[in-house]
Amino acid sequence: MSASPSAPQGFTPTGTIATSADRRRVVFATVVGTTVEWYDFFIYAAAAGLVFSQIFFEPLGAQAALLLSFATVGLSFLFRPLGAFLAGHFGDKYGRRVVLVFTLVLMGGATTLVGLLPTYAQIGVAAPILLVTLRILQGISAGGEWGGAVLMAVEHAPKAKRGMFGASPQIGVPIGLLLASGIMALMAVIAPGDAFIEWGWRVPFLLSFILIIVGYWVRRHVEESPVFTELAERKEKTRMPIVQLFKKHTLLVIIAALVFAGNNAVGYMTTGGYIQNYATNPDGPVGLERGPVLWAVAASAVTWLISTFFAGWISDRLGRRNTYIIGWILQLAGVFLLFPLVNAGNIMSLFFGLAILTVGLGFTYGPQAALYSELFPASIRFSGVSISYALGAILGGAFAPTIATALVQATGSTDSVTWYLAGMTCIGLAATLLLRDRSGISLGPDHEAEQTKSPIYGMSRA
Repeated sequence: MSASPSAPQGFTPTGTIATSADRRRVVFATVVGTTVEWYDFFIYAAAAGLVFSQIFFEPLGAQAALLLSFATVGLSFLFRPLGAFLAGHFGDKYGRRVVLVFTLVLMGGATTLVGLLPTYAQIGVAAPILLVTLRILQGISAGGEWGGAVLMAVEHAPKAKRGMFGASPQIGVPIGLLLASGIMALMAVIAPGDAFIEWGWRVPFLLSFILIIVGYWVRRHVEESPVFTELAERKEKTRMPIVQLFKKHTLLVIIAALVFAGNNAVGYMTTGGYIQNYATNPDGPVGLERGPVLWAVAASAVTWLISTFFAGWISDRLGRRNTYIIGWILQLAGVFLLFPLVNAGNIMSLFFGLAILTVGLGFTYGPQAALYSELFPASIRFSGVSISYALGAILGGAFAPTIATALVQATGSTDSVTWYLAGMTCIGLAATLLLRDRSGISLGPDHEAEQTKSPIYGMSRA
């Protein structure tokens, strides 16, 4: 098929990128960009479980300091919707790429500054205030990052490979966790004991400055999404995309958010730093060394990466909905096995518990990019996927480590945490069952009428 006269050079009128070299460049850019973003996000969560309660919140006492430290992890999620609203608005009006460059610089800058912060002992209450401020900036960046990265990948993809292309920004998350845990573990070796608390934890934050430069260069050399380019060429960009989103698709946003919440609550047992703290607490039931635990988390990120990419690929064959259903069943099994294996008290059982859990997490995360992109019309797609993701993160992972810590402190057992995570998994499954599978639906602006039909079972498709 030849390109239409109005189509951007190098692109087909169906909204897919023309050459395999360009496709590889897009995939590479989304993986690198999201890896940098989530490395920054996860080193904060790891440090919150290992260090921050001691150096920023120590006057509160051990238990309250730990709860507040985890609460700062969750606090950033409350600002993700702000990032999603801003990114969705500007992404639907001015393009995906410009938003991605901005969010990358914002995240990296905030992360680098955390590594330079004085402690409570040095400047008093100003230290935790500055820490919280920088975490809020991370939340705003994370809220805007995901939607843009997803659309750059999926809107460039061939119709039959959207799941696999959409998995590219998704695998940036486990790679970010792998890097964050690996570098933290390395610093635990280089600066063991008190040295880690004094200065070792800062090095991973300061390394973010180098990663910003790499990610910025990569993202600046990627073409704009062809779907957005077509919208711009035709002057069909929505003037107020967020208003249109909630006017016509509020229920869809809520259901899509609940799908992600079921995955995110369980995932934040490791990405939110809870397992790292629980397993290394010298006064707890496990009491493992910090370094080996971090290495086990890093190794489980590899299994998460593999299962995430495989799930994206298989969703192109089984459909997004069927892949998700398989994932929820696997995730539920992983939830019930997690704490019995962690509480066995050795590194290998800890790793197996996390590895089993990540298989289900991958299957409920890998297809998400394609699923979300196929739910919303082209003109408001950035707003739809970003806001659904941000709300799902609040409902799921935002305070999952804090809730888990409070449940164990109240009951003295991890059984309560297991049932909490199982409940969130079932909510994700129920939300998935409410959605029709729209795998392969045309994403370009020519098909806006078809895209606007409700994908929710029981709703009118007119």
